[in-house]
Amino acid sequence: MFSLYLVLKFIHILAAVTAVGSNLTYGVWNARSQSDPAHLGFALKGIKFIDDRIANPAYGVLLLTGLLMVFLGHWSITSLWIILALLLFAGVVVVAVAFYSPLLAKLIQLVDAGETSSSDFARLARRNQMLGPAIGLLVVLILIMMVFKPAL
Repeated sequence: MFSLYLVLKFIHILAAVTAVGSNLTYGVWNARSQSDPAHLGFALKGIKFIDDRIANPAYGVLLLTGLLMVFLGHWSITSLWIILALLLFAGVVVVAVAFYSPLLAKLIQLVDAGETSSSDFARLARRNQMLGPAIGLLVVLILIMMVFKPAL
């Protein structure tokens, strides 16, 4: 009944729920901090903690278990849906590492310095409001590839 593939599949799905579910909370954290700016620093640091310690490791587990399932022979690495999902995943990693994480760190730095009314903070906050949903869209496209496995 149990097989290595089924165990990997379970871990893969659990990691997806953990990663994507964590990311979905960021909008709530941001919205709540906007309604009570005294908690802005706590919210941004909470997002960073969840991103660094929960979501990103879960994405790593997703990649690892997905590749292991491919190498066990249940799926072909040349399947278009896998190739597209891997390309989108690489895109998410690049955007997150090159743009989102540094942006979040800079926002936290400005909050800690008491500069939440500066034009720099406002500019970065607007960028955060665009970047978060853009990354979310890429993740949803990956989910579409994983669930529907389109032949295209």
